[in-house]
Amino acid sequence: MLEALLAVLALVCLGLIGACVWLAKQQRAALQAQAERDAVRDRRLKELSRRLDTYLAGSIQMGDELHELRRIVAPLPDKLSQMEQRDPSSLSFTQAARLAGMGASVDDLTQSCGLSKAEAELVSKMQQAKLQRS
Repeated sequence: MLEALLAVLALVCLGLIGACVWLAKQQRAALQAQAERDAVRDRRLKELSRRLDTYLAGSIQMGDELHELRRIVAPLPDKLSQMEQRDPSSLSFTQAARLAGMGASVDDLTQSCGLSKAEAELVSKMQQAKLQRS
């Protein structure tokens, strides 16, 4: 009877050893799969980081260019005002364009801006064409 119990105990021990070996293999396989997923994740993170750096560099460059454009464009309204004040004929054409945009007639343009009838008609037609495009 003791021998039968020892035989059963030996079989149980062998079964436990087999189960431990199987579990160790399963754990190694799971660790291997996790390591592969981690490597894929790390490569993806590096790629995304590189792309983000590229986008940031592009954004910084665009920001710098925008500041440069602002610096260039900022004095233009003042320069335009100076040019309008210096050249009286330019002022009359600018004023005529504004008046034509508000609906002034050719006669109104000739009287208020000192333009010839042909000039007033030209300004009026240009403003009408501009309004039609808008």
